[in-house]
Amino acid sequence: MAREIAPSESVDDVDAVTQAVLTASRLLVAVSARSLAHVEDRVTLPQFRMLVVLSTRGTTKLVTLAELLHVAPSTAMRMLDRLIAAGLADRKTNPNNRRETLLRLTDEGHRTVENVTARRREEITSIVRRLAPQQRTALINALTDFNEAGGEPLAPLLDEGTGLHPLGWGG
Repeated sequence: MAREIAPSESVDDVDAVTQAVLTASRLLVAVSARSLAHVEDRVTLPQFRMLVVLSTRGTTKLVTLAELLHVAPSTAMRMLDRLIAAGLADRKTNPNNRRETLLRLTDEGHRTVENVTARRREEITSIVRRLAPQQRTALINALTDFNEAGGEPLAPLLDEGTGLHPLGWGG
């Protein structure tokens, strides 16, 4: 059921909005954790984040990957080493610059991202279905504005069949 805004609250009440976003983020973290449960013996949440970046960006350099993840290159390398050991990522020498190493997902890495994302999408879909159509529209508008304010680009619509980005987010 939708929470009614009390007369003493203003729609511009930053604290009320912050509380609502924190609560939603707690829900989304729980959904994310549950979607990772079947691969948690192989992949941590930060490692999955790396898989997603590699999935959306394609083959990339270590420094670029570290920048995208906001970690030091040495941290990214340690994470990558674990993913390579698990058979989820691979590295190769850049044929155009032998001093550079290029990183990419293996087929198993792609399958892992797709499976975890499918689980996440199913659970989010079941939550969204509980909302009335006008609530869904309001949520789209609010989240779009929130993402723009946070500098997060809109996820592209790539899947012709569903009209949804297959991963649920952009690169």
